[in-house]
Amino acid sequence: MSVAELKEKHAAATATVNSLRERLKQRRQLLLDTDVATYTKNQGRSPVNFSATDLVCCRTLQGHTGKVYALDWTPEKNWIVSASQDGRLIVWNALTSQKTHAIKLLCPWVMTCAFAPNGQSVACGGLDSACSVFTLSSQSDRDGNIPVSRILTGHKGYISCCQYVPDQETRLITSSGDQTCVLWDVTTGQRISIFGGEFPSGHTADVLSLSISSTNPNMFVSGSCDSTVRLWDLRIASRAVRTYHGHDGDVNAVRFFPDGLRFGSGSDDGTCRLFDMRTGHQLQVYARQPDRNDDEIPTVTSVAFSISGRLMFAGYSNGDCYVWDTLVAEVVQNLGTLQNSHEGRISCLGLSGDGSALCTGSYDKNLKIWAFGGQRKVI
Repeated sequence: MSVAELKEKHAAATATVNSLRERLKQRRQLLLDTDVATYTKNQGRSPVNFSATDLVCCRTLQGHTGKVYALDWTPEKNWIVSASQDGRLIVWNALTSQKTHAIKLLCPWVMTCAFAPNGQSVACGGLDSACSVFTLSSQSDRDGNIPVSRILTGHKGYISCCQYVPDQETRLITSSGDQTCVLWDVTTGQRISIFGGEFPSGHTADVLSLSISSTNPNMFVSGSCDSTVRLWDLRIASRAVRTYHGHDGDVNAVRFFPDGLRFGSGSDDGTCRLFDMRTGHQLQVYARQPDRNDDEIPTVTSVAFSISGRLMFAGYSNGDCYVWDTLVAEVVQNLGTLQNSHEGRISCLGLSGDGSALCTGSYDKNLKIWAFGGQRKVI
């Protein structure tokens, strides 16, 4: 068979796949008689009323010399760990802005970091395809560096995200460019389960993000470059429980809704979406209006929910950070337009354990803590 014939067959197959994909999309739309915003507005609900002083930047954490790629809060204490292009992890006291630890990494190409539930350890991973765990109470060496407590190796691609299983300091999940997620025993350094890979229900491209349910730690979701989100059960690694479609680009971020029955996602297609975990239905699309100054719609890099779930925070590649009202699907505030906002891409964000503060990280090398004021202390 000639090259021309192969190209012709490939073009025909691509056209068939695109046609089937469009038919599936139309079929799903027919099954959805409404969405959250339409139903809410029909009930007479109005958006949250936000003023410029309801969420303000109260601190800027300066110390990194490179782009900030990831951050995580401790579940109970006011500590933040951040990972940067400068090849360091920094642990911050969010109340005082002081650095409690600055950890020099063996591989500077770090992409993710996470606190253990007890706040005693931090984990990170990146282009070295390994997840390194550091015990913060370990004795420092002569240069003030904390030695690695455990290195988790086994992935065949970069590690894009890591997260500890809630209330379990010895179990950690990683996602990778090798199209899999792995559950680890941190104590032994051994893999407990592999999700995806040779199994047909797994992702077909790099896995970029994951989120573990706080209400049911056996369940987690993963977002991928294959434009899908998949739900997994830690007890059944052989297949994904469900696959969620809707995005038209890489899924850069996923985050469970506070009730554990829904989750949000953010994508290169510029939208955030809310899915029902049980039915697989897409409940709402949060799409920003095109900006005349933008040649293309900015991508969504990160998402997080407020304690009640009424607000969703979304970071964008152009430096915007939208606060969405999840019920009516309207933007109630853009932190990117406020005083002391970031000057670069928002790469990561997260809410404190008590829901009283938001932390954002950016390519401008800084982290910023946004505090709720007035009547908006916890929403």
